[in-house]
Amino acid sequence: MRQPLAYLKESPSQTAGPYVHIGLAPGAAGFSIFDQELGWDIAGPNAAGERIRIEGMVLDGTGAPVRDVLIEAWQANAAGIYPHPEDPRHTEVEDGFRGWGRTISDFETGLWGFETVKPGTVPGRNGTVQAPHISLWIVARGINLGLATRLYFSDEGEANAADPVLNLVEQTHRRDTLVAKREERDGQPLYRFDIRLQGDHETVFLDI
Repeated sequence: MRQPLAYLKESPSQTAGPYVHIGLAPGAAGFSIFDQELGWDIAGPNAAGERIRIEGMVLDGTGAPVRDVLIEAWQANAAGIYPHPEDPRHTEVEDGFRGWGRTISDFETGLWGFETVKPGTVPGRNGTVQAPHISLWIVARGINLGLATRLYFSDEGEANAADPVLNLVEQTHRRDTLVAKREERDGQPLYRFDIRLQGDHETVFLDI
């Protein structure tokens, strides 16, 4: 006679955390596993272009910071080249430039951030040109499927106005949810980019 399956424990499949940090950012979770964790260095020391810092929070529907977020970033270099074989110019990318990185929010404040170089414009479909941007993927406790969005730059107004992806957002005021605001801290350019999961000014997420 087959035994009932009631003895089986529940799996963690309904949530992305806290296993996200243990598996993808173990150092932040208190596990000393790797000398250098994969994904922390986006640009590398040899990348040309303007060095910048990106900072922000992920906010829930009430405006409270989500403190256990993991964000992955994917970008071109300052010349608009991706370090990927599908980019015909990928061999021109600087040594050490990954174009991909990973960061998590601070467990106490909810603030996340990373340093990189400002990307250049990249080719789009049908001869179009995409404004400088960084693609982001967000996952956290309670987010079963990662959320994809983009970060554009407030000082690239002309390029943003012609960007084919931004122009897909029919409500023009919602395009601002994809634009990081430029500031300056200790002489270094800083772009502030808060991601709102719900509610007023909800960030535009992409179906990819």
